Amino acid sequence: MEENVQDYKLIFEKEGVYLHTNAKRTNQDTSIPGFIRIVERAGIAALEWSPLPDEGRTAPAVLYTKKDGEGGEEETHFDPGYEPDWAVINTVVKDCQPVPIQEAGQWAFSLPLSELYSLRRARFSLGRNFIVLTSRGGHPLPPLHFHRGGTRELLRAMHRYIVLDQSPVDGRLFLAYPRDSDALPQGFDKLQLFDDGGSDLVSRFIQDPYATTFGGFSKVTNFFRAAIRPPESSIHPRSAQDPSLPSQPDDEPGFELITCGVELGPRPEATRGQPLDKWEDFLDPEGRVKNPEKVKELVFRGGITPSLRKEVWKFLLGFYPWTSTTREREDILRVKTDEYFRMKVQWKSVSEEQEMRNSLLRGYRSLIERDVNRTDRHNTFFSGNDNPGLTLLHDVLMTYCMYNFDLGYVQGMSDLLAPILFVTQNEVESFWCLTGFMDLVHHNFEESQEAMKQQLLQLRILLKALDPELCDFLDSQDSGSLCFCFRWLLIWFKREFSFEDILTLWEVLWTCLPCENFHLVIACSILQSQRGELIGSNHDFNTILKHINELTMKLDLQNILRDSEAIYLQLVQCKELPVQVKQVLGLCDSSSSEENSSESQSDEAQHLLCQSQAGAASSSSYVPTYP
Repeated sequence: MEENVQDYKLIFEKEGVYLHTNAKRTNQDTSIPGFIRIVERAGIAALEWSPLPDEGRTAPAVLYTKKDGEGGEEETHFDPGYEPDWAVINTVVKDCQPVPIQEAGQWAFSLPLSELYSLRRARFSLGRNFIVLTSRGGHPLPPLHFHRGGTRELLRAMHRYIVLDQSPVDGRLFLAYPRDSDALPQGFDKLQLFDDGGSDLVSRFIQDPYATTFGGFSKVTNFFRAAIRPPESSIHPRSAQDPSLPSQPDDEPGFELITCGVELGPRPEATRGQPLDKWEDFLDPEGRVKNPEKVKELVFRGGITPSLRKEVWKFLLGFYPWTSTTREREDILRVKTDEYFRMKVQWKSVSEEQEMRNSLLRGYRSLIERDVNRTDRHNTFFSGNDNPGLTLLHDVLMTYCMYNFDLGYVQGMSDLLAPILFVTQNEVESFWCLTGFMDLVHHNFEESQEAMKQQLLQLRILLKALDPELCDFLDSQDSGSLCFCFRWLLIWFKREFSFEDILTLWEVLWTCLPCENFHLVIACSILQSQRGELIGSNHDFNTILKHINELTMKLDLQNILRDSEAIYLQLVQCKELPVQVKQVLGLCDSSSSEENSSESQSDEAQHLLCQSQAGAASSSSYVPTYP
């Protein structure tokens, strides 16, 4: 296509901006280098990306724009599906009408800045930035990865034409307004969108076909930099007041807390039991659960038979107190039903005109609608169009926004609700069970991501004690941060096991037996089950990510649970278990760790003290039976 020189003006240009395509739907490279430009054509500013001249691809180029009165066929190479930032990203999504702008066989797009609706910024893989631009049609362009920096320069150039205002829904999302709109302008420096600081390791990710398969990294601004080199205010700062944390050389990752081998002793065997299949036997004449701890033990050992899940889950998730009578539960249900529908009517009664002036509610609704349309659609309860299960999923999530204003809706919460709704098949009960589940995991979804950083740190501590050789190997491949486990921990392995297995796994974890961090022990079990494949091969960072990603739906849950309990028993039987490991397992609290780590105390006294503290502080009565 020829350009009229008088109508064309180049405003900004940057090389080294990569577009990641869909590896699973094509046999082409998934990382295409190119140029990002801001140009003016006939006075209209547009953002354009085009590949390097020798980077042709079989898919036709498209112009990402609207043409009044013209139709257009949907580009069949693009998957119209939607995935949240932390999920597996393997699609390139387009909206509007695609029209060729360059010779066939190249990826390219052009978006008038007047059609830009929002910009999401994130940092990925050890400092590399990427951005996702969304048109006013509501769908994102392909993520643009800045391997060589340049994001701030691009945004400064864009700021000449548009105003970027931070969304109240998501601190990483910025809404775009024309400069002549009534939007409150902000200075560019106030936005603090990016720092282009990189890392020597960034070059290892260039043309990485799996770099986007764990988009959870993109969920957190500066997540990896903080994880690999924690600031002074990190979760476990090293100080004279905390002698339990050994000093670390400046060039070592901040996860290295256990520096010497631990003699754990032999790993005992653990056995699984039969699922809980008799409920009435545990109720007294007034309907109270006579032995809640025994119920939890049975659930931990074997899960729950499907016909009883609807009832028992309401106790495990706190909807009903264990000590409540049948009459009291009837009163609770009546009160909770009224409370639920009072919250539901709050958002149902908002008119379209009101919602147009409520960006917070509008943002929540948009996220929920997109997530609902892709959550567990293979399950018959949520499959097909106009499915009442989808309506319930949507309504419960919208009502949760009214219940928890501070958190609202965050991508991933639909994954937590779907199994609960499937089991209860009741709107009110599923809502209150979701609130109980969120009480356990809400920190995972907070903007700061401090809880996720801490969990990855704790997972590192456990794995280092269990398998230092595997940790050393992962370190050698720049994978010691265990960041590829992010998704496992965020939504409790929801994407790793089958739907039926998740029902069993979650009810096991809801017992909080044998410790509240048992999900971290499960993660260790999965990693150790793969040690032969990882260490005995030529895996590097990229192929480690690929291998972990491909474990989805290939794991045997019963074997994992059996091995996880055996790991726990092995650790608690160790008489010289490091204090950090004890803290992760809940065998001693953090306030006592300084005192217990004193050199003047004998190892035996330290062990007994921690065990007694655990017995007093534990929320359960799980007592492992050693062979």
